[in-house]
Amino acid sequence: MTEPVARWRTRLTGVDPYVVDGLLAVGSAAISLWSVYHDDTAWDWWVYLLAIGTALPLPWRRRAPVTVLLLSGGLSAALSVLAHSAMPQLPLYAVIALYTVADRAGERQRWTVLAVTVVANVVGTHSPNGALFSLLTSVGAFVFGCLARELRRLAAVEAERAREAGRRAASDAARAVAEERARIAREMHDILAHAVSLMVIQAEAGPLVVRTDPDRAVKVFDTIADSGRDAMVQLRRVLGVLKEDGAVPELAPQPRLAELPALAERVRRAGVAVELELDDRVGPLPAGVEAAGYRIVQEALTNTVKHAEAGRIRIRVVREGTELVVLVSDNGRGVRARSDREPGGLSGGRGLVGIRERAAACGGRAEAGPGPEGRGFLVSARLPLDGAVVGAVVGPLDAAVVGTGPVGRAGTGRGAGG
Repeated sequence: MTEPVARWRTRLTGVDPYVVDGLLAVGSAAISLWSVYHDDTAWDWWVYLLAIGTALPLPWRRRAPVTVLLLSGGLSAALSVLAHSAMPQLPLYAVIALYTVADRAGERQRWTVLAVTVVANVVGTHSPNGALFSLLTSVGAFVFGCLARELRRLAAVEAERAREAGRRAASDAARAVAEERARIAREMHDILAHAVSLMVIQAEAGPLVVRTDPDRAVKVFDTIADSGRDAMVQLRRVLGVLKEDGAVPELAPQPRLAELPALAERVRRAGVAVELELDDRVGPLPAGVEAAGYRIVQEALTNTVKHAEAGRIRIRVVREGTELVVLVSDNGRGVRARSDREPGGLSGGRGLVGIRERAAACGGRAEAGPGPEGRGFLVSARLPLDGAVVGAVVGPLDAAVVGTGPVGRAGTGRGAGG
């Protein structure tokens, strides 16, 4: 039964209202004519004309409900006075007009019409039974009109809610797209910055040692090749996640703090002395905290390799109470030299922004600025170990792009000037 009703409702919704109201007028006129024709009195032609006239205004009931009611009611009153016995038992025109007034007229007009109708039904009928029947008919039509009005109001409210929900959904989708684009951009930056930085430095050093130290030159070129291959693997994984809808990417393990020695060794190959202090009490920690700590160190190293011209880097990763403390300092050019080349000073560059983002996603905080006594540069981060929000640190795409090659996770770093 539901489908046929829905089909008929759809068909009726598309019909011109004047056509529907015209058919109602024809039906109402037919009932009135039938009542006059079957009355015991042989009425003149003008009675038939009055009977038809009661229904003639109905096609305009939606545009002027009160006017239509007054016209139909006036002709009906004339018919009742001049030929009361010819009145139909159920005046369909009056029912339709009252229904329309209750449905579409203003508040003051509606209740005024109801009061006048009740009084007219009580005073204008010749018997209590007739008055009761007239009241039930007229008040019932008015009540149904009020119900239709309320249902239409509720439908409008629901439609507005649906539109608002659609706007919110569109806004949420746009925000999700923007966030995903930012995350993809961050991951692409993480993949390339560290690997390319090491490749550039090694490529610059290669010509200097190729004649004087061939063995070292071979290691330099091996490092360049490994960095390039690892970056290609990770980029392929990112692009695979983007291109294959519904495909489940092959996820590599997230980077751990235990891999920091390998990361430090790769930076040493670039010609920078790296001191690493990794507290034995650090692990094992929540995977999100370890991944965030690893990448913060990685991005700080990338920043130093690219911009600081430092000869020594010190990394300290220790556990203090319920926090993981990460400190990366160097003896490079410091803040002033960087600020001269990077407008905005400490706030410039994606590397420092990325460090702060990763710490904040872990529920912690990160700072960057001059080193002790204003020498060099210092990156510090404090990450809580309670695990409350560590799930936000690394999402599916993060896990998908983590490398497993010899340069591996070092290829996902991000530098301050990158």
